[in-house]
Amino acid sequence: MNPTDAVELVRTAVLNAMLIGAPLLVMGMLVGLVISLLQAVTQIQDQTLNAVPKIIAMVLALVFCLPWIADRMIEYTRKTYTEIPQVVSK
Repeated sequence: MNPTDAVELVRTAVLNAMLIGAPLLVMGMLVGLVISLLQAVTQIQDQTLNAVPKIIAMVLALVFCLPWIADRMIEYTRKTYTEIPQVVSK
C-alpha cells in the first residue's frame, strides 16, 4: 500500500464522516439558535429548555436522513471492498 493510497483512504473516510454527521449537527445548531433567540426575547434563562427541542429535532433529522446516510455508508463500503485487490497488489 502506497502512502498516497492510505492518505486517500483516510481522506474519503473523514469526508464521509463529516457529510454523514452534518445534517444532525446543522439541525442541532439551528434549533439551538432559535431557542436561544426566544429565550433572549422573553428573558427566560433556563439552560434545560434547550435540550428537549434539540433532541427532538436531531432525532427527526436522523429519521429523515437515515436512507441517505445508509446509502452513503453502503456506497463507501462497497467502493472500499472493491478497491482492496488493487491496493494489496501494489
